[in-house]
Amino acid sequence: MIAAPLKPVLVVEDSLEDFTALGRAFRKHALQNPVLRCEDGDQALDYLLGYGHRAPWPSVLPALILLDLNMPGTDGRAVLDQAKHDPQLSSIPIVVFSSSANARDIEDCYRLGANSYVTKPIGYGALEEKVQQIVRYWLSTVELPVN
Repeated sequence: MIAAPLKPVLVVEDSLEDFTALGRAFRKHALQNPVLRCEDGDQALDYLLGYGHRAPWPSVLPALILLDLNMPGTDGRAVLDQAKHDPQLSSIPIVVFSSSANARDIEDCYRLGANSYVTKPIGYGALEEKVQQIVRYWLSTVELPVN
């Protein structure tokens, strides 16, 4: 039996610097899944709502979404709300990965259906540790839907 290819991890992040640091941390912890980047909420929704129908997006939905909250244009809240209200997308785990530790932001995200809320750390070492925990839990420990 041939193993199915690993589903991608979708990172929705407007900061190239933050995305580059995440990529380094993923590589350090030997993430096997491909990593896709959407630079804003509009691009993320275009991929999530049009996967398999619009080039150049892959024909498979991501295993996990790491979602920045505060982005210009369509922000993370709108992406979260739309994804969690779409029957094809609602089972994809969404981890809000934001620099905001504001209690209102955290409450709003959980109310909108976030599976986790993680505050971006300031130092790279702390970032590596959080990425390791996210990858270990969401891609190694839990059982995710096959769809």
